[in-house]
Amino acid sequence: MALSQASRARWTLGITGAALFMTALDSLVVGVALQSIRLDLGGSIEALEWTVNGYTLAFAVLLITGAALGDRFGRKRMFVAGVGLFTAASAYAALAPSIEALIAARALQGLGAAIITPLTLTLLSEAVPAEKRAAALGIWGGITGLGVAIGPFVGGAVVEGIAWNWIFWANVPVGLVLVPLAARYLTESRGPDRGLDLRGLALVSAGLLALTFGLIRGASLGWTSATVLASFGGAVVLVAAFVAWELRTPAPMLPMRLFGSRAFNAANGLSFAMFFGAFGVIFLISQYFQAAQGVGPLEAGARTLPWTAMPMFVAPIAGVLATRLGTRPVMAAGLALQAVGIAWMAAVLDPTTPYLQLVAPFALTGIGMALVFPTAPEAVLAAVRPSEAGKASGATNAIREIGAVLGVAVLASVFAANGGYETPKAFTDGLVSALPIAVVVLAAGAALALLTPGRAAVAASLESAPAPA
Repeated sequence: MALSQASRARWTLGITGAALFMTALDSLVVGVALQSIRLDLGGSIEALEWTVNGYTLAFAVLLITGAALGDRFGRKRMFVAGVGLFTAASAYAALAPSIEALIAARALQGLGAAIITPLTLTLLSEAVPAEKRAAALGIWGGITGLGVAIGPFVGGAVVEGIAWNWIFWANVPVGLVLVPLAARYLTESRGPDRGLDLRGLALVSAGLLALTFGLIRGASLGWTSATVLASFGGAVVLVAAFVAWELRTPAPMLPMRLFGSRAFNAANGLSFAMFFGAFGVIFLISQYFQAAQGVGPLEAGARTLPWTAMPMFVAPIAGVLATRLGTRPVMAAGLALQAVGIAWMAAVLDPTTPYLQLVAPFALTGIGMALVFPTAPEAVLAAVRPSEAGKASGATNAIREIGAVLGVAVLASVFAANGGYETPKAFTDGLVSALPIAVVVLAAGAALALLTPGRAAVAASLESAPAPA
């Protein structure tokens, strides 16, 4: 029996929302488990970085490709394949016998998430009537925010209540239920652009991997070592080759003409800055409470909630402010608040800092994140033509995830050069040394926000620009 449009929309929202929540949760759920993983499987700070960056790097690099695979082979088919891969990778991570196996499993999870995430938006947009689409997309955004917000808390509860493996086992029953439901209730569709830029994908993937490898290995091998310099040199060559190829190919995965817009560049630059600062600091702060203050994983996750949960409450207000004032002042204020909040943390952190002294800077940083989360994508989409919205959105998601990868890599390298896990003081020394890097990057993002053109200027530039071929 055929479903009505309303029933199909509800099933699509439920199925895609559950899959999206599962992938969003896993972006931060590992943070509070890192101490337990280190004690159980061993591994250095570099190995712990890769358990986070293995997921985020694969996710960032393959986001655009995930959407292209759906256009070519069918969005429903690829969504089911992505959920299946993510579920299998989660089981592999739970059974991982070594830190290397866990890193490999996390990379496979990232690949599955890169297929799932862009297709949830496309499938939902097609299933929901135009007059209800804004509300449905608002729910879609709220699910993402909820997953990110409660990730550390859920991870802490699972690790303390059972074991770190169960943060991955929890995905398995969800995935096993979603696969048959998606196969039955989702509607198949394909997109007009069915080309796959495999050469571009290979070049950018290899370039980003080389850059991340150099950043992570720099602290232990030395920044002038042959291995690190070769990694950075290879990254420059590969990324340059990627840009050259994208300028030549008739069907690029990332059209270089988009970067001719000052509004597009500024919005993406500030998104990169926010994810660099936020994820880099959360990676270390989520370990601070356990390594320096000796609390359990559950309490450590709960202590981050004034920061990570704030976007759930403030993001709707940010949308109203952006409508009245424009995105530029709201984004600039958000990045500035984050810079101030993290600088405040750096000023008060030591092994015995009372938690109440951290609540205000955590909340301030969370409010800053909430002001940027909904407004930066809006600024990006306003800077391009509607026909280019899909690739522009994919590029923005990839750039901000790359910011998260580099934030974790850079801040962890500074931490390792100035501290360690030996004593609470050593951990705090490394953390306090790393935080100013995030402050500088976030302040630069605030300056970029101020450079974003106003709505009238962006609209005028789009009208005067030649239409893409």
